[in-house]
Amino acid sequence: MGKNLLKLRLENNFSQEKLCVELQRRGCDIGRSTYEKYEQGQLNIRISVLIELRKIYHCTYDDFFAELDLNE
Repeated sequence: MGKNLLKLRLENNFSQEKLCVELQRRGCDIGRSTYEKYEQGQLNIRISVLIELRKIYHCTYDDFFAELDLNE
């Protein structure tokens, strides 16, 4: 999922810092180092953060999970 988070962030022209400020404004208490771990796949993202990211990016939940089931 980390690759998808990175791709969506870059497509929407956000730095990690700017994105975290927007998430904090929306009630998600998240710092840049935590978000970096999401993108690196070192930490599982909270559903509350995904909900807000979907609103920020105007995307579907499928966009977060794209290509994750290729190993089936």
